[in-house]
Amino acid sequence: MAQSERVLDLSGVTVRRGGNQLLDGIDWQVDASQRWVVLGPNGAGKTTLLNLAAARNHPTSGVVEILGERLGRVDVFELRPRIGLTTTQVADAIPNDEKAFDVVRTAAWGMMGHWREEYDPQDDERAGSLMRWLGVAQLADRLFGTLSEGERKRVLIARALMTDPELLLLDEPAAGLDLGAREALVATLAGLARDEAAPALVLVTHHVEEIPPGFTHALVLSGGGVVAAGPIAEALTSETLSKAFGLPLTLTANGNRYTATAA
Repeated sequence: MAQSERVLDLSGVTVRRGGNQLLDGIDWQVDASQRWVVLGPNGAGKTTLLNLAAARNHPTSGVVEILGERLGRVDVFELRPRIGLTTTQVADAIPNDEKAFDVVRTAAWGMMGHWREEYDPQDDERAGSLMRWLGVAQLADRLFGTLSEGERKRVLIARALMTDPELLLLDEPAAGLDLGAREALVATLAGLARDEAAPALVLVTHHVEEIPPGFTHALVLSGGGVVAAGPIAEALTSETLSKAFGLPLTLTANGNRYTATAA
């Protein structure tokens, strides 16, 4: 994919559900070479936005284009294999008695559990290679339900990369991890961000401490609207965080990592 190619283009996007306005007039563009973090408090619209980007939902109004295809004019079942996705919903849909290797490999068929499908040797090799890269190859025969939270997160990222996606969406990948597991995952994602062959990345989080080095852009949301969007040094500031979270915050950059505290 050319580095200048646009993978996401949202224009005037509004989402209403059950009388509630979840997103309000969102304009957002993501190019293939960019790595975006999406930040905001609970109820800001982050998960709703990610579901649009994953072709899991449609907007009430506005235009959503994903990988050059417009929602409402494309077969989403053909589009979704081009998008890697990790969410709590994906994790919850995987059987606890599924082997970790099959959790990864079944993504080649878009399955949540191994049944009667057959796999090529290339599928086995790719699943194994991804698990080795993410440091979970030794868990291949372990049942998904027996894995720690950190191990599950890594297996799910391997699964999301199985189809060699053009866009990778990560919904709070560090949620529920202890400090050591979080830092190990952040380091892994930093390596992915630095890889020029990696797909465009979008990571959703509540916490600036979870932003991996190498992420280039930030989208700050609050109340379904955009507070700031653009290069991370411009969009992620004490002022934008304070506005989004509704209290005075001080953002501190330490090298290529961030912390935020009450002012």
